[in-house]
Amino acid sequence: MNQGSIETVLITGASSGIGLELAGCFAAEGCRLVLVARNPPALEALAKKLWETHGVEVIVLTSDLSLPESPRQIFDALQARSVAVDVLVNNAGFGANGDFAELPIQRELEMVRVNINALMELTARFLPAMIIRNRGGVLNVGSVAGFQAGPGMAVYFASKAFVLSFTEALAEELRATRLTVSVLCPGPTATNFGAVALGPKARSHRVAKMSAQAVARAGHRAFRRGRVTVIPGWLNFGMVFLVRLLPRWLPRRIVRHYNQTR
Repeated sequence: MNQGSIETVLITGASSGIGLELAGCFAAEGCRLVLVARNPPALEALAKKLWETHGVEVIVLTSDLSLPESPRQIFDALQARSVAVDVLVNNAGFGANGDFAELPIQRELEMVRVNINALMELTARFLPAMIIRNRGGVLNVGSVAGFQAGPGMAVYFASKAFVLSFTEALAEELRATRLTVSVLCPGPTATNFGAVALGPKARSHRVAKMSAQAVARAGHRAFRRGRVTVIPGWLNFGMVFLVRLLPRWLPRRIVRHYNQTR
């Protein structure tokens, strides 16, 4: 963080999980926060806690990023309040488990709008001013899912491949500036993501999960150090490394097995 200045950090999907923990990381630095999510009571409770714990200003914006107009409305609302966003954290996202042909197409389209469209539009709207000020940056939350195809969650895995590729390209485009562009790629994490993705189903196979706090701290630390691609946890890092060595058909089979439910 720049010395002698207070950064304003916008975090989407801030009401729970990794987004909530990232809010705590930035609040601990004294940043002013703009928290965005669909759950007003959860956002207000988090804002109150962060104010009481860290004494930081918190702006709460209720928004459903599956609606096409939401990114523009967020941008316009902050413009109207003369709030300049220094760091954009695109954390909002969700998945859906099941074969593509069997899942409701409306749900899949909503996933694309949240995981890809909203992330891209928010970045497009806030980034030009960051470039002019030559400070701040973008932290996108991707997934280890972005490193391979994901039968059983095809659109989710594909959306995270977009986030990974888009972020790495953007980081290279901005390499001559003082901006930081990072993508946090967690593996299985103890959040409510699984409950949303699986619904009443359960995975046939259990795996170890990192805590949302550990993932957020790793992402925040790496962002502040200027790293582009962040894979928290040695197990997750090893899995991604192994995928690059194996023939492409084998990770697909493994992921298909992992995504099976009962």
